[in-house]
Amino acid sequence: MPGLLEFNNYSMGFLNDEGQVINMMDNVSFAVQEGRAVGIVGESGCGKSMTTLSIMRLLPNNAVVQGGVINFQGTNLLALSQESMEEIRGKDIAMIFQEPMTSLNPVLSIGFQIGETLQRHQPALSKAEIKEKVIEQLRMVGIPNPEKRYSQFPHQFSGGMRQRVMIAMATICHPKILIADEPTTALDVTIQAQVLDLMSKLKVNGSLMLITHNLGIVVEICDDVVVMYAGRVVESGSMVEIFDHPTHPYTRGLFAAIPTLTHNQDELYTIPGSVPVSTKFLPGCRFAPRCTQAMEHCYTQVPPERELSPSHLVNCWLEFEQRGEG
Repeated sequence: MPGLLEFNNYSMGFLNDEGQVINMMDNVSFAVQEGRAVGIVGESGCGKSMTTLSIMRLLPNNAVVQGGVINFQGTNLLALSQESMEEIRGKDIAMIFQEPMTSLNPVLSIGFQIGETLQRHQPALSKAEIKEKVIEQLRMVGIPNPEKRYSQFPHQFSGGMRQRVMIAMATICHPKILIADEPTTALDVTIQAQVLDLMSKLKVNGSLMLITHNLGIVVEICDDVVVMYAGRVVESGSMVEIFDHPTHPYTRGLFAAIPTLTHNQDELYTIPGSVPVSTKFLPGCRFAPRCTQAMEHCYTQVPPERELSPSHLVNCWLEFEQRGEG
């Protein structure tokens, strides 16, 4: 079933000082279905944020798209002009960034900044209508006394309230896809719960793409899960399939590292090693140096994709070996 947003064999890299392209994302493929929430999970450096910036066409100047497409409602976003892309940003696809304090302009009022999105995409609205809609949006995301808050500045808001402002800004035009990049990273546990509850309610009106390393958040919000490692998708499926039957050694490692009430401190599992930098990627499976089950050809050959069910896919040589297909 075609998705509202689809990555098809998307690859990108970065130009180094010598003019060479260093590969970062390699043949990434997954889909975001209409009305569903997809969690993109993995450690820092796995390519999660590059995925979102690719959708928004906000990659750094030295980024190079090496192949593939990113389709939104059947249109390749990579082929659009900047003007056409600006029509989509904020209106059809909107994004909540990691740190609201660095995303909000400190010298402009909250009301003005949220209202800018409406001015851009609904120019027929009067100033009074924009203000009314902004105040209503602030109320919807749980900002108390929105009439007064409308004229205040970012430094007058707490971290949790600033994140709510970012959510209000991203959703005021009712986008078809909302992208949230680690939306609760800088928040304490209580505020995290409030923001996640708000986002759970928002996904009723559209699709959600959640970037996170926190599997607890995924189980609370997401319908589908995409596990990334070193710029590649290693496993994808429904939330139930991934949580009940994690198959890739990296996915299993992520689950094993989750603290539980039965764990003693000495028993807490950690995946050995760390995510390699892009200049150190192997030609085969990029997880092989950290995998306790790696075989010789894991280091030299890209693992094939195996369909465990129509919605559950895994890229791992071990799965083929165990099924006698290697």
